[in-house]
Amino acid sequence: MPDPKDLSGMAALSICEALLLAMNDHAILPEHEIVGVLRDAAASHENAVNPESDREMHSAVAKLINRIIAGGNSVRRP
Repeated sequence: MPDPKDLSGMAALSICEALLLAMNDHAILPEHEIVGVLRDAAASHENAVNPESDREMHSAVAKLINRIIAGGNSVRRP
């Protein structure tokens, strides 16, 4: 059985991605605003000043968010 923390994280990511897609589909937020939200989220992890033990986790989260931005997963493309 997968770690419940991993399942929670995957569920949260899926829900957030669906919300971003819906906001774009319904013209609530344009693509550049959605990318801005993701960049802000990545920056908050890149700039985290938590204990050394958490830095590796924050760095990995920032890298994942930046891969999502680069892959275009946060908006539908024709």
